[in-house]
Amino acid sequence: MAAIRVVLAEDHVLVRTALRSLLRELKLEVVAEASDGTEALALIKRFKPDVVLMDIAMSGLDGLETTARLRQEDPSVRVIILSMHASAEFARRALRAGVSGYLLKNSSLVELDLALKAAIRGETYLSPLIAKFLMADYTGPVNIEASSLERLTPRQFEILLLIAKGYSRKLISEKLTISVKTFDTYRAQLMEQLNIHDVAGLVGYATRMGLITSD
Repeated sequence: MAAIRVVLAEDHVLVRTALRSLLRELKLEVVAEASDGTEALALIKRFKPDVVLMDIAMSGLDGLETTARLRQEDPSVRVIILSMHASAEFARRALRAGVSGYLLKNSSLVELDLALKAAIRGETYLSPLIAKFLMADYTGPVNIEASSLERLTPRQFEILLLIAKGYSRKLISEKLTISVKTFDTYRAQLMEQLNIHDVAGLVGYATRMGLITSD
C-alpha cells in the first residue's frame, strides 16, 4: 500500500523537524513543509497530499482560516490541527472549519498515529481532553458567555486572543498586516459585541473562556 503523503504546516522550524522525525517513525511520507497558511495552500495544490498537519497559530493566515479555504479548494484533503490550546472554543471553531482532527501538541506518538489513521478513514479524531471539554458543553448548563464568544467573527476572535496574550496594538497590527487605525476599529467592535469596555476586561474574559491560562 502506498505511504500516506503529508504536508506539514508549522511556523517553527524546530517543531517541524520533530514532527518530520515522528512521521518517519510511522512510515509516512512528508512531501512538503510550509511556514504559513499561504505557503501551505500553494504546496497542497502542488503536491496533493492525503493529510495536512496544520498549526493553529501560524503568523499571517492562521490554521483555521487556511483550513476553511482548503475545504473550498480541495475538500478531499484531510486536515489535522495541531494546537497548544486545550480549549473547547478552539476545537469548535476547528470543527466548523472542517478539520478531521484536533490534536494537542503534547500528545504522544500513539495519539498522532490514531489521528492520522482516523483522518484517512474519513473519521474525526479529538485529543481526549478536548473531547471531554466538548462533552461537558453538551451535558452542562448553557453558558451565556460561551454563546457570546461563538458569535465573534474570525477576525474579532483573533484580535481577542492576541490582546489577551499581551501583544501591543502596534504588534497586533503588524502581525495581522492591518493599520493601527483598523485595529482600533476592530477592538471597538469587539468590546461592543462583548459589552466589555477595557483591555483588562477582555483579558479576564479570554481567561474565563479557556483561551489563555491565568498564569
